[in-house]
Amino acid sequence: MAKTLNILVFPCGSEIGLEIHRSLKYSIHINLIGANSVEDHGRFVYKNYIKDIPFFSDEDFIPSLKKIIETYQIDAIYPAMDAVIARLSQAEEELGCKVIGSPVATNDICLSKKKTYQLLKDTILVPKVYENLEAVKTFPVFLKPEIGYGSRGVKLIQNFKQGQEHLNSYPTCLILENLPGKEFTVDCFTDKNRKLLFSAGRERKRISNGISVNTVPVEMEDESLKTIARHINAVFHFRGAWFFQVKYNDNGALCLLEVASRLGGSSSLFRNMGVNFALLSIFDAFGYDVNVFSNSYNIELDRSLNNKYKLDITFDKAYIDFDDCLILGDKVNTALLGLLYQFLNQGKKLVLITKHKDDIYESLIKFRLDKVFDEIIHLEQDHFKFEYIDKEKAIFIDDSYAERYQVHKALKIPVFAPDSIECLID
Repeated sequence: MAKTLNILVFPCGSEIGLEIHRSLKYSIHINLIGANSVEDHGRFVYKNYIKDIPFFSDEDFIPSLKKIIETYQIDAIYPAMDAVIARLSQAEEELGCKVIGSPVATNDICLSKKKTYQLLKDTILVPKVYENLEAVKTFPVFLKPEIGYGSRGVKLIQNFKQGQEHLNSYPTCLILENLPGKEFTVDCFTDKNRKLLFSAGRERKRISNGISVNTVPVEMEDESLKTIARHINAVFHFRGAWFFQVKYNDNGALCLLEVASRLGGSSSLFRNMGVNFALLSIFDAFGYDVNVFSNSYNIELDRSLNNKYKLDITFDKAYIDFDDCLILGDKVNTALLGLLYQFLNQGKKLVLITKHKDDIYESLIKFRLDKVFDEIIHLEQDHFKFEYIDKEKAIFIDDSYAERYQVHKALKIPVFAPDSIECLID
């Protein structure tokens, strides 16, 4: 790729926006810019961040984006929510830059489960859709908004009354047959020539708020998931990453839940096997020929909430303890070492301050740390560390509460224990 591409991700704080960031943050070909309509986790993750974008349904949305595209010289927008994908693909020509993803017609159909089922009903098994609750002969049934994402408005209905109550709150729900079996997601990639280059299934072993939080790759002996992927790909005109979800019905057959013309949030499972859907989608969108391969090791993904912090401190140098801080037992504290290299990348001075009982230089060589520090202060056991610290724009990292207390009391500088350095990590 001849130039670095400015890629605008919107909304950048969605699960998809966060996975796009994880996928692209190390690429030398990409300069990421995040944008949001509401404040969320995206502002903690994207270094280049634009807030207060009008909502995608507002009349000012497209004009606002056009100004951002011009100001930041955006090469492409990577939409990160289903409804936004549909809206932006419709406005691609007006925006004057690429929109990463599939064509307008594909996005519009994928946005609607009803349209998706109608299009695929003669190709693969889709769930039975009831016209109304009166048509239901046997409960439970599954109510799901025709247009929606995650678990919003989704409910397993046990009886007629419960169904009426739910439809009063969510009147756009489809009334679907209940699929009681295991659930699978199949992550796919289709190139500019409509060739399905990759499809692989994963079992959704644990689900929270509609998001797969524990998932593992799965291969079926009859290759039924790959067969369904080929059938769907033949009907839809996909471009880049997409996925579908299926579940076993009462008869033990795989039945469609939904199709989405975007990457899945937990497709990071396959990214960690070598398939970077976001990067592949960008290269393909800009006309490059791509190929896909993956590693074959066993892997399991488990997800939880992630912490990110913003601090209002500035500093030019960091004082770091050695024993039980940088070195834990007989091993290097890799989290702290990674932070120290972050500081070096930022041009900060690193000072080792320690009461290490042995020869500190030999110990540093032992752990291959002898070139890390700008200065080494080796103290006697009865010395006070605060007496050797230049408090001007400095921080102090030490496992000892007593040392931290003394330094903070005497110098009034920020002090951190090994468990609290995560707030310093970019």
